[in-house]
Amino acid sequence: MRRTRRMVQEALVALILEKGYEAVTVTDIIDRADVGRSTFYSHFTDKQDVLLSNLNELAFLHRPPVGGSRELFAFSRPMFEHVREQERLMRALLGRRGGGPVHAYGERLLADLVRQELLAAGAPASAALDLLVVCVVGAFMGLLRTWADGECAASPAELDAAFRAAVEPGVRAVLAQP
Repeated sequence: MRRTRRMVQEALVALILEKGYEAVTVTDIIDRADVGRSTFYSHFTDKQDVLLSNLNELAFLHRPPVGGSRELFAFSRPMFEHVREQERLMRALLGRRGGGPVHAYGERLLADLVRQELLAAGAPASAALDLLVVCVVGAFMGLLRTWADGECAASPAELDAAFRAAVEPGVRAVLAQP
């Protein structure tokens, strides 16, 4: 059962890299994975379900904030490192050939993670916090997409440093406000 799911997921990734998400059909996925239509539908509802299942398996997007950690955005470098380790999958999911649904879904998962971390760091729940989360997620996803599209060859450490330099001063200023 897991093997079949994995074959279908890998087929979708290969097809996205070849021709882009929008051009891929369920028939293409079934043919590439060499599974029957009923087998496909016993595991997934459609191609978007396959796409999102790849994201759901990225456990680092579901980690709660580390208790007692004073480091803001402790997820950043490990996430950039994981993206590098899963380069083929990430280029398919986050690059320009990936689908809009995965970008929106990934942003929602990351926004939840950032919001939890900022609340744990003492930020009050507010409209200002919501705007701050949008800014942080935008900066992080912008770096990920630039890397996924091959527009930069930065290391995970360099991506993390750029992200932190861009967002930490503003976030720390907001957290310091009474």
